[in-house]
Amino acid sequence: MSETPIKLTITFNDPDLDAEERDEQAQRLMTELRQMDEVNAVERVLDPNPPEGNKAIGGMLAGLLTAQVSASNAQKLMGFLGDRLGGKPIELEVEANGKKLTVKAHSREELEAAIQAAQDFVAA
Repeated sequence: MSETPIKLTITFNDPDLDAEERDEQAQRLMTELRQMDEVNAVERVLDPNPPEGNKAIGGMLAGLLTAQVSASNAQKLMGFLGDRLGGKPIELEVEANGKKLTVKAHSREELEAAIQAAQDFVAA
């Protein structure tokens, strides 16, 4: 497997949570990902058009983060995400080798299927 970096964009999109609560979920996950040796980088996503007077989120898109991982560590990261995010509505975008795959999950089963699709996509 090549060492091409893989970029994951994780969006917490639970309609029952407000922007601040979705952002808290993203911040917790970001803290956990930063502790993983397998993750090369994890960042919040800057809002290219922040609302005027926006101070609560500080110019970041609520509930969004990106992580970069090598292809050889992608499967371990996907397993970690399955353990942490099962049952939470999310959107996962995987970018590798100039291609993008976007999957949405609203349950643990859907997340597992999305992660399998992402793993297959990365391996292709």
